[in-house]
Amino acid sequence: MLKNQLLEILNKVSSGLISPGEALKNIVHHPFIEAAQGLNLDTHRGLRTGVSEIVFGPGKSLEQLQTAVETLSLGGTPVMVTKLEEQPGLGLEKGFPGGRYWNIPKVFILNKDIDLSSPWPGKGKVLIISAGGADLPVALEALATSLFFDLDAGLISDVGVAGLHRLFPHLETISCSEIIIVAAGMEGALPSVIAGLCDKPVVAVPTSVGYGTSFSGITPLLAMLSSCAPGVSVVNIDNGFGAACFAVKMLLASDQVMKS
Repeated sequence: MLKNQLLEILNKVSSGLISPGEALKNIVHHPFIEAAQGLNLDTHRGLRTGVSEIVFGPGKSLEQLQTAVETLSLGGTPVMVTKLEEQPGLGLEKGFPGGRYWNIPKVFILNKDIDLSSPWPGKGKVLIISAGGADLPVALEALATSLFFDLDAGLISDVGVAGLHRLFPHLETISCSEIIIVAAGMEGALPSVIAGLCDKPVVAVPTSVGYGTSFSGITPLLAMLSSCAPGVSVVNIDNGFGAACFAVKMLLASDQVMKS
């Protein structure tokens, strides 16, 4: 349950559309649901944290995934599954015809109208930047998550340091954003470059893209943690989802400050 869902219930009580008892049933049964397939689904996470429970795909059977999606989607609630391989993704798409599976970035989304097709929006409060085309799946995961949580988000792709001049036409757009997510593999230099060019907070996402000594993302991770440019926060390897959730919380906190 998200705060706007709780507010909707309270507004219905206030306007007489439902009784306080009916509202209480809706709220009381939301903290978590003990579902089948060994799942305890945290339906109050969005209310507590601003980021509702998202289903992590790897390691779960199709039956577990179906149970999680069916339970979390009760009442038309939007549901997202991440890091989902093609076979179970298409299985969910078949089982939930209103949903859609995107092979890149391996997400399934139900009850939310999101389009991840190119061309992507080129600007937004949250601006996601992909260093290379091979980093795009992680960048698109960040975009999908941002849009899922109703953020104004855009994506700029393939502007890494091997051809840094490609970044320059976007500097004005970068300066107009509020938070920047940068996905980069290889040596992971782009987040430091961008943090040195603008006054916005940068969330760096190391990707597992690269040759042998990139060690499947370890090298860019260490490079980002060692950045000499201040204002860079780093999430785990290939964690576009986590970077977008950080942006969600930062913008929520910013809104709360503005309202206080």
